[in-house]
Amino acid sequence: QVQLVESGGGLVQAGGSLRLSCAVSGKIFSINRMGWYRQAPGKQRELVATIPRYESTIYADSVKGRFTISRDSAWNTVYLQMNSLKPEDTANYYCYLDPAYGTGGRVWGQGTLVTVSS
Repeated sequence: QVQLVESGGGLVQAGGSLRLSCAVSGKIFSINRMGWYRQAPGKQRELVATIPRYESTIYADSVKGRFTISRDSAWNTVYLQMNSLKPEDTANYYCYLDPAYGTGGRVWGQGTLVTVSS
């Protein structure tokens, strides 16, 4: 069974940086894409960034130029480098994985909390 384990969340002052990691454990045939969503209190979950296998990375307009998604060559870990953090970036950040088409459903991590103080 595939599991995702996030790390790197915490408390940071506005303008600071954090790097989130999402490690893949368990066997999986192939990965189509991975990425990050976030959910702030009282708000809907929103896509932050995604890194597809065959297409360009995608970012939410609110994080473009500040956040960078990357991965290692083996798709074992996905990272989210967050710079110039703002209080409105405060949320639980969830990693996800989409297997190759037809091989299974989306897998979610447990979430990691990012709190940005003003």
